[in-house]
Amino acid sequence: MSGDGSRPAGAPAALPLLFVALSGSGFVGARLGLPHAEPFIFLGLRFALAALILAVIARALRAPWPRDLRETLHIGVAGLLGIAVFSASVFYSLALGVPPAVSALIIALHPILVALGAGPLLGERVSPRQWLGLLLGLAGVYLVLRGRLLVDPAYLDAALLSVLGLVGMSAGNLYQKAYCPRMNALTGSTVQHALCALPMFAGAALFESGTVEWSGEFVVALLWMAVPVSVGAVTLLGLLIQRGEVSRVASVFYLMPVSTAITAYLLFGQTIEAAAFGGIALAAAGVLLAVLKPASRSPAGGAAAPVRAELS
Repeated sequence: MSGDGSRPAGAPAALPLLFVALSGSGFVGARLGLPHAEPFIFLGLRFALAALILAVIARALRAPWPRDLRETLHIGVAGLLGIAVFSASVFYSLALGVPPAVSALIIALHPILVALGAGPLLGERVSPRQWLGLLLGLAGVYLVLRGRLLVDPAYLDAALLSVLGLVGMSAGNLYQKAYCPRMNALTGSTVQHALCALPMFAGAALFESGTVEWSGEFVVALLWMAVPVSVGAVTLLGLLIQRGEVSRVASVFYLMPVSTAITAYLLFGQTIEAAAFGGIALAAAGVLLAVLKPASRSPAGGAAAPVRAELS
């Protein structure tokens, strides 16, 4: 911990903001590439390319690999939930017509699910001020989402796939915090992306045509999703989960709709409705309350240690 206990050692304040910027752009990157490839084959190519790049970097830096099969399986399960289930659900949600900003707003409910699970599963104490911040963020997300649903309720069913992605990401983050405390960000992400590529290619073979239109736009989208999003954002998230309280890390997700909306405006000209700014401001206030609260201290002066569950 830092000397004042305000945030975990080795986790500068800029890292969560960089993660949000990279991860939020992934919703737009998916929107850019999906006209040229179906979701499963797109994701299979993305994960395979990311795994290859991560493996090369890990080897060059001599990063430590998982020690045994048990640790590898824990890392793989966290990846299947937090990366494969999340990405496949969101990609199909976008392919069925849900706008990137709306999907990002649904995923922004992630801090609520994580906060609810972090207490009983990890022993992390969520203070009243953090709860207030989380609830303000939830209210802000609702205000923005409500306006879109009133304008066009037709994509509601497809939006449920983004809800499934939300559940997968939350479960994966909690599982990783509980069972993968020593996971190296580079080698762990390599294992996760390599493993996640397998069900994506299987899904493409079973349910899709496997056709890819190798246009310049698709290549740009694939490279963006594989390098800045998978290699960059996912590795950053692993570092943040490892070094900070998972409920505190999750709260930065409230900024993701803002990042996505800005990127969508720059690339596709999608504007932010005036009524949404109040919700965005409310969500931002919630982030400040949840993130800037000093970490809880044990009676002895040290940070309360999370409780790790063990598989039977």
